[in-house]
This record gives sequence, structure tokens and C-alpha cells, in this order.
Amino acid sequence: MEKGNYSTVTEFFLIGFSQYPELQLSLFVLCLIMYLIILLGNSLLIIISILDSRLHTPMYFFLGNLSFLDICYTSSSIPPMLNIFRSEIKSISFIGCALQMVVSLGLGSTECILLAMMAYDQYVAICNPLRYPIIMNRVLCVHMAAWSWMIGCLNSLVQTVLAMTLPFCGNNVIDHITCEILALLKLICSDITINVLIMAVANIVFLVIPVFLILISYIFILFTILSINSAEGRKKAFSTCSAHLAVVVLFYGSALFIYMKPKSKDTKTSDEIIGLSYGVVTPMLNPIIYSLRNKEVKGAMKKVFSKHLHLWKT
Repeated sequence: MEKGNYSTVTEFFLIGFSQYPELQLSLFVLCLIMYLIILLGNSLLIIISILDSRLHTPMYFFLGNLSFLDICYTSSSIPPMLNIFRSEIKSISFIGCALQMVVSLGLGSTECILLAMMAYDQYVAICNPLRYPIIMNRVLCVHMAAWSWMIGCLNSLVQTVLAMTLPFCGNNVIDHITCEILALLKLICSDITINVLIMAVANIVFLVIPVFLILISYIFILFTILSINSAEGRKKAFSTCSAHLAVVVLFYGSALFIYMKPKSKDTKTSDEIIGLSYGVVTPMLNPIIYSLRNKEVKGAMKKVFSKHLHLWKT
């Protein structure tokens, strides 16, 4: 295509769920409520894990990272989404779209690695309990979390820069509810072979490999749990793993559907619904799953609330 056919794009129009105008108000209210739950639930988990010394363990260190990540992830996408649901002009600036993409893609990539590291933490805790304090020491946990953030952000930066520096063919309508990279690549009129190749490598690094490692970890965990003689011990071990496993299924299920499905299976409505689940529902359920399924978290919440209630009364 000749250079004269390219056009400078200064803004994008997001038309996700535009075929259901009657649902715009309902989606606005629903997403607003879920966003408030995300902020409250994840903030509460972070505060509880800091204030209660019993939760100063690798598991809750990673969980605190996950909660902070979910707050940042949703804060980059849900407020603009709410504005689009209620606004007649459903636009976002070029810079705003790039920032939203780099933040959401970076944090999503980081979460992929964090969940795999949390599975490794569960594996060591159940399969090697005597060596757990030595293996999962503070220095290792900090390094694991730091590398998760750095690798995830690097992947996001590379993919976003490569996509946003390519020419667009005058079409600035993104058929999605957010600036999602797969939807944006459809608007580019030059060769995107490099973009597709890098995305394929990223899918293997951030989706396939972590899922494989999590699967291996839980196979070892299952065999170890089944070998425990005490029924109470087996129940406690299953309870410890169930919360993380539920989050893994929700997160990777949505991510694999979005990024690994065949192109022939592209359907606009299903992509938007799964995108909403991936970007809103899963971050909302994370703190709920961990708090409801974990006696330590519930105990810590009661302790902190009772302490502050006592101080307030006095």
C-alpha cells in the first residue's frame, strides 16, 4: 500500500457492546459495582497481609502483589470503560489507548508469571514442608516477584511500541470494549508478521509454559496430599490449594480463550463477554475466593477489625 493511503490517527472509537444499546446503563452499573468491590476487596487483602504478622509468609507476599496488580489493572481499563458506556462519543485518545494497552498487557503478563510462582510456592509448602523456610526465603520471593513485574512489563512495552508505531489505514474504530491489542492489530494496514510472531512467542512464554508448570506442580501436590494419612491433614492441604486453583482456572481459562483460539472461531460477542470476564470479573473474584476459602485470612480480618473497633470505642 502506498504511503499516501495512510492517515494519522489521533483517537480511536471503542464500539464494544454497541449492538446492545439497551444494555449500556445496566453494564455501567454492573461494572461500577464490581470495580468498587475490586478496590475494596484487594485493598483489604493488602492491608490485612501487612498488619497481621501471621500473614508475613511467601504465599501472602505473592497474594499482596496479585491484589496490587488487580487494582492497577482494573483502574487502567474500567474507568474509561464506564465513561464509554455512558457517553455518546465513545472515543479514547491515541496516547490514552497506548497507555491503556501497555498497562493492561503488562499487568496481565505479570499475573501469568505470578500465578505460576504461587503454584511453585504451594508445591514447596506441601511437598517439602521441612525445607520450605529455607527454599522460599525472603530474598528469593522478592527476586521472583521483581522478575515477574520486569518480564511482564518488558513484553507489554515491546508489543505496544511495535503495534502503535505502525501505520493505520484510516480506520480508527476498535471493535472491543478496551484498547485490546488483538482488536487494534486488525486496523493496521502494513505487514504485521513480526507482531504476530512476537505475540505467538509471548503466548508460549506467558500462557503455555506457566500452565504446564502449574499442572506439573499440582500433579505432585495431588500425589503428596493423597499420601497423607490424616483426613484432617488432607482437608487442610486441599483447602490451601483450592483458592489458588480456582483463580488459576478463571484467569487462564479466559486468557487462553482470547489469545490461543483459532482465528476461524472469532466471534464479536463472545470476545467482548470473555474480555469483560477477564478484565473485570476475575479481579473481583480473586479477593473473594481467597478470603472465603482461607481461615487464616478470615481470622486476620476478625483480629484487625476487633482491634480497631476496640480502639474506636475507647
